[in-house]
Amino acid sequence: MALSKVGVVATAQTEFRPAWNNAQHIDLISSVVTSVFKGSGLTIDDVDFIIDSGSDVLDGRSISNCGFLGALGAHHKEEARVEEDGLWAALYGVNKIRSGSSSVGLIVAYSKPSESNVDLYWNAQVEPFYQRPVGFGQRAANGIQAQRYLAESGLSTRDLADLVADRWAAAAASGKVSIDDLPDADAILAAKEGAAPLTELMFTRPVDGAVAVLVAREDIARRVSRNPAFITGMGTSMDTHSVAARDAGRLSSAVKAADMAYRNAGWTSAEADLAEISGSSVIGELLAIEALGLAETGKGLSAARDGKVAINRSGGALPADPIMATGLVRLAEASRQLSQPELFGGGTPSRAIVHGAGGVGMQNNCVFTLEV
Repeated sequence: MALSKVGVVATAQTEFRPAWNNAQHIDLISSVVTSVFKGSGLTIDDVDFIIDSGSDVLDGRSISNCGFLGALGAHHKEEARVEEDGLWAALYGVNKIRSGSSSVGLIVAYSKPSESNVDLYWNAQVEPFYQRPVGFGQRAANGIQAQRYLAESGLSTRDLADLVADRWAAAAASGKVSIDDLPDADAILAAKEGAAPLTELMFTRPVDGAVAVLVAREDIARRVSRNPAFITGMGTSMDTHSVAARDAGRLSSAVKAADMAYRNAGWTSAEADLAEISGSSVIGELLAIEALGLAETGKGLSAARDGKVAINRSGGALPADPIMATGLVRLAEASRQLSQPELFGGGTPSRAIVHGAGGVGMQNNCVFTLEV
């Protein structure tokens, strides 16, 4: 028996800010849960299950989602927690519907890194005896990736700064990200060092916020949505824990995750119209572009700026990285670009690639394909 199709019915997200000082987690979560149903014809009573994505470490307490069940609308409903980027929560939910056990699911991801020390969060994920004591973490891993990438590709830090400036400008134009001062390439190069050769602004900016995605069985999706985007392929893979033991200069797990998703969808990256891609730094985004088959090795920058596939029209993760929610935001953005192309410059895009990442140095990767 063929697996049932699952469509993205509706999405909602808060503005992403460096700090939501006047809102708690439950405020951000309840905001998107309330908003996602508007105009869909569905209510929380129609939802069979709720899956949320967040981090006990970032939240500062164990089993933190227990305090958010009311805001999630999960009272007397099946609820599960995925402690990884929200795109993995969506994968879990889609499979529940495809199995035939459910019809409608609500996926919610949130983050308030402004209340945590993000560097220590990443440092806590590395090997505890030799790497953690010397401060190894996300910054150092990305700095090492950047040194190798620049040496092999022939690109300069100016090239990287130009791309980062483009991403910030796109995010500002979207109106969904709070940006007080829009940095140009010169400002990005002049920012303080993040991890040589990367400056602070070449890393993703942690932001507070939440996102909700309503998914449903094909017949329901077609009934309640004018032009639903259907999830046609999914893939996920995890690389080895040790950064030193990985294939340097290549996101091997992203390659495997993409191959799995494309095989399920029955098409290749060359047939996509747009892509929403995550990355822990500008180098991480370029490596992901290449791993997804959107560019040859070392050619990610050309694809990012002038490629056939429109990449990160939302601005991507560089200006706004709501840790634990970033991949689900990419799914929400891509589905809207397919379902409502008139809001994004028109055209008739029909296929999209969505990418989420987790772990130090983008150890874990998840890829979705969407179609309308």
